[in-house]
Amino acid sequence: MSGHSKWHSIRRTKGVLDQRRGQLFTKLARDIAIATREGGSGDPDANFRLRLAVDRARAANMPMDNIQRAIDRALGKGADATAFEEIYYEGYAPGGVALLIEAATDNRNRTASDVRATMTKGGGSPGEPGSVGWMFETRGLITIDLTTKALDPDEVMLAAIDAGADDVQVEEDLIEVYTDFKQLAAVRQQLIAAGLPVTSAEKTMIAKTTVQPDSGDALKAMKLIEKLEDLDDVQKVYSNLDITDELAEQFAGA
Repeated sequence: MSGHSKWHSIRRTKGVLDQRRGQLFTKLARDIAIATREGGSGDPDANFRLRLAVDRARAANMPMDNIQRAIDRALGKGADATAFEEIYYEGYAPGGVALLIEAATDNRNRTASDVRATMTKGGGSPGEPGSVGWMFETRGLITIDLTTKALDPDEVMLAAIDAGADDVQVEEDLIEVYTDFKQLAAVRQQLIAAGLPVTSAEKTMIAKTTVQPDSGDALKAMKLIEKLEDLDDVQKVYSNLDITDELAEQFAGA
C-alpha cells in the first residue's frame, strides 16, 4: 500500500479523522480560501483548484454555508475576511525521515513557531528551505472507491491508463491513480465520464525515494507526523517513510 493511503488508513483506524471533524472543517475552509485567492475566482466551474477543494469539503459533509463563507472570506466579503497563504516547512523526523509540511496560515510567525516547537519536542530537526523539498515531486492523485460499485480492478486500471495516468495502485477497497499534476483535471474528467466512482482528486507530493529506519525511529517519526498534522495551521505532512504493514499495525494499536 502506498504511504498516502496507508497513513490515511492508520488515522482512520485510530479514529482521529472522525474525532476531530471540527478541526477538519477548519482545514478544509482554509484550503478553499487559498484556492479561491490563487485561482482568482469564487466560481468552482472556473477555478479547478477550488473545484477540488469544494469536492473534498462536500465529501467530508461540510455544510454548504461553511463552504460559501470560506469563499466569501477569501474574496474580502464580510467582516471576518481573512487572507490565508500557503507555506511549506521542511525538516527531518527521527531516523532521518524527510518531512515536507504544508501549512495554511494568516500568521507566519505563529505557524513557524508551532511547527518548530512540535518538531523539536518530537525528536525531529527543522530544516532550511530547500533542504528536503528536492526529494519530492508534485503529482496529481485521484482516488476511486471500489466499495460503492462492483468493479473489476484490472478494468479500472486500464481505463485509468487510457485516461493518461502515470501510475495506478490497487488496494483492497480503493484505487489510487497518479498523474502529472498538470493533467489532473483532464484525467479526472475522463474517469468521471467513464462512470467510475471518483471520490477525490488532489495535489500530492511523492517522495522520489523512501527510507526504512529501524522500527523504533519509524514509530517516533509517525508520532511526530501525527502531532504536526494536529496543528491547526498544518494542512498535510508528506514524508519519505516507507510504512510497512507491521509498522501500520503497531502504530494503529498504540
